[in-house]
Amino acid sequence: MAIEKDTALRLYTSMLRIRMVEEKIAALYPEQQMRCPVHLCIGQEAVAAGVCTALARQDYIMSNHRSHGHYLAKGGDLKAMMAELYGRKTGCTNGRGGSMHLVDLNAGFLGATPIVGSTIPIATGVAMASKMRRERRVTAVFFGDAAVEEGVFHESLNFAVLKKLPVIYVCENNLYSVNSPLSVRQPPDRSINQLACAHGMNARRADGNDVTKVYMLAAEAIERARQGEGPSFLEFSTYRWREHCGPYYDHEWGFRPVEEFRHWLNRCPVAGFRATLLKDGLADERTFKAVESEITSEIDQAVSFAQGSSFPEPETLFANIYAS
Repeated sequence: MAIEKDTALRLYTSMLRIRMVEEKIAALYPEQQMRCPVHLCIGQEAVAAGVCTALARQDYIMSNHRSHGHYLAKGGDLKAMMAELYGRKTGCTNGRGGSMHLVDLNAGFLGATPIVGSTIPIATGVAMASKMRRERRVTAVFFGDAAVEEGVFHESLNFAVLKKLPVIYVCENNLYSVNSPLSVRQPPDRSINQLACAHGMNARRADGNDVTKVYMLAAEAIERARQGEGPSFLEFSTYRWREHCGPYYDHEWGFRPVEEFRHWLNRCPVAGFRATLLKDGLADERTFKAVESEITSEIDQAVSFAQGSSFPEPETLFANIYAS
């Protein structure tokens, strides 16, 4: 399947937008106006961009604590996201959830939660509902390599295969759970996608820094699900550049090998795809500058909107805690 020029530019723009938004967050975070933890996905942008570009607007996704990229790639409101990080009432969860609890129902982003693996069964249930309603919606759920160590992961995959649910399980394997590498958590002679294969699921594994491969595999899995052929599991190898939680780097403190960091830095998904677009004649420097300028303007407007918004009124503290 060849990728058309328009799709290629959408993929690049999506990745660059995620990168620039998160770099802005990292730059502003030390000002101490964002009082929620932030988990940045800088270095992992290709997975979010590739999968979400392949999805339709009416499709659903769910995410985890490292959710900014998924939210933005699926069409989430940047102003509402930035306001949420600043704890303002104009935020996507009215300033109550912060970075790890983003929601944008208009974009099909049903939510993110920080509990490892927690959205996997919820997304499975969402896919079950879509099937019961005879909808052609597909649900994708993003999670990290540590989530496959949770019981709900296996329970969900088993149920999804049994019921042939229209759900895509997307594992962003960035090699670490906080600062614990795969080597101290999982056996060396077993890949993560083999776990999905053991449940009888269509499972694929690919380079998560190659946005073209991500897009093509995702499109294939989404079409299978939409045609009633059941769930798929996609494992994408990638790497986060920044610390587990926060705007800084951690390799210089010995938490991760410097050589490893440099290796993945040289495999930047944004720079790599930019070079490909130039080589294939799908874009030129003028195009790149125009895209960057547009994104910069959007980010500046979003930050101004967030900083200029009001905090939630104290009397609303206990609102929406219980269903009415």
